[in-house]
Amino acid sequence: MVTSADVLVPASSGTADGEAEAVARPVAEQDRDELAAVWRLLRRLGVRDADVDDATQQVLLIATERRAAIGPNQRRAFLYGTALRVAREEARRRRPSVDVDERDLPDVELPPTEELVDRHRARELLDDLLERMPFGLRAVFVLFEIEDLSTKEIGELLDLPRGTVASRLRRARQDFAARLARLEAKRARRGGDK
Repeated sequence: MVTSADVLVPASSGTADGEAEAVARPVAEQDRDELAAVWRLLRRLGVRDADVDDATQQVLLIATERRAAIGPNQRRAFLYGTALRVAREEARRRRPSVDVDERDLPDVELPPTEELVDRHRARELLDDLLERMPFGLRAVFVLFEIEDLSTKEIGELLDLPRGTVASRLRRARQDFAARLARLEAKRARRGGDK
C-alpha cells in the first residue's frame, strides 16, 4: 500500500529571489487515501506488482502537473481517468502477469494463517479472472464492482454514454461469471481445490 513515507509530492516554496523551488512534502491523509485507491485500481487493471508503484507515481506526477486544470470536485475522476490510461498503456506494452502479495493489508492484528491463505488464494483467483477479461470490460467491471463508482461516474471517466457503460457492465458480469463457472467446473473435474 502506498504510504506517506513511500510517496512525496512536489510543493513550491519561494526563494529569496522569488523563484519557486521544488520541496518534498509528505502526502496528506486524503492524498494517501486517493493514492491507495489508484494503486489498487492499477493492480486490478493488470499492472504488474513490480510496476504498480511506478505507475502510481506516474499518475501522481501527471495530477501534480495539471493541478491547476483540475476542478475541486474533479480530483478523483481525474486520478481514476489517468490511472485507466496508464494501465491501458501498460496492457499495450505487455500482457500483464499478476504476482499477488499481501502488502496491501493494513498493519494490524492479522487473522489466522489459514484465513490469510484463503484470502491470498481468493485474491489470486480474482486477479487471474480479471487479467483474462478484455480491457474495456475489465475497466468497467473494476470501477463499478470493486471501486464502487456509479455508471454515471464511469461514463464520465471513460467518455462513454451511460447506456454503453451499463451494457459493458452487463457483458463484463457475464464474462466474469462464465470464466468463474468454467474454472469451478475444471476444479470439480480434477477433484476439488488443488
